[in-house]
Amino acid sequence: MFAIAAGACSRALGHSSTDLDVAVPDSFVVRFETSRGAFDVMARKAWAPNGTDRLYTLVRDRYYDEARFFRVVKDFVAQFGLAADPRRTAAWRVRAIADEPVHHSNVRGTISYARGGPGTRTTQLYINLKDNARLDTLNGFGFPPVAEVIAGMSVVDSLYSGYGEAARPGGRGQGPAQDSITRQGNAYLTRGFPKLDYVKSARVTREWRAPTITGR
Repeated sequence: MFAIAAGACSRALGHSSTDLDVAVPDSFVVRFETSRGAFDVMARKAWAPNGTDRLYTLVRDRYYDEARFFRVVKDFVAQFGLAADPRRTAAWRVRAIADEPVHHSNVRGTISYARGGPGTRTTQLYINLKDNARLDTLNGFGFPPVAEVIAGMSVVDSLYSGYGEAARPGGRGQGPAQDSITRQGNAYLTRGFPKLDYVKSARVTREWRAPTITGR
């Protein structure tokens, strides 16, 4: 389901490393253990270097552990990335990722950062549950994919979607409000939306780096 450029070096990783200053690999696999089971994600730096760098940092910082899939809309997207602890969300929301162009389409299984306009990508991700090519250019800036699900897409498809979109006057959604998640974290979600599925852990399990070439 995926290919690595010839000559790349591969290695499997344990789960003990906490040094966040390690150089980001050219590609890497993240295993998401969730309340529904596990799925694996391949991140590709060639698609979106800035976004991929951030994903690597957040996963190594264990930012996504216990985060809820707070917006799951069937035949559209499954969104997550507001931290279980609101203090962690607050610390990262001021560190926006520099914008970059869309190099790969938002097809089923790809993962992109959510954003509300230019310069607003931080930690929230969504998984495309179907081909969403319109998101490549939506609002004139689009949403660059940074990774794709390479195993366990059936787990993603099974995430609880009964709440749908956020509740709004006149709307049909019954889901949580992002502002409330940002302020209260899982305390708000556990109290009002107990059926939401969540990330138990997210860990880098494999990575590929181009060989280092040194002079004489």
